[in-house]
Amino acid sequence: METGRVRVSLTTETVEETLRETLRSRHAEVEHVPIGREVSQVPVTRQEGNVIIVPVVEEVLVVTKKLVLKEEIHLRFVDSEESVEQAAERRVQRATVERLVPKQAASAAGAAERTENPKGSQQ
Repeated sequence: METGRVRVSLTTETVEETLRETLRSRHAEVEHVPIGREVSQVPVTRQEGNVIIVPVVEEVLVVTKKLVLKEEIHLRFVDSEESVEQAAERRVQRATVERLVPKQAASAAGAAERTENPKGSQQ
């Protein structure tokens, strides 16, 4: 026996709202430091504090070849934060629930209405 029915409807709408978020970024400051020192092998990249040092070498032809540390590149990272607001659209769904009359009860009520004519004739 059916006691009732429910109808669920979903509606989607677009709402405009302001989003607030903190953007973080990092950039590198590059400084070329001339060295000009003769070395016997390529120096390794190293870090001193918050600075990464990348050695740059070149071969210089003299009567003999020598490895000369031409320069070092010092990279220093600088962190920054910026608060931003930006309007954005997003979709929102809402559900509507309706109670419906059961089919058996509705058909019995309809049959009763058809037979109950005050003049005694059936509709």
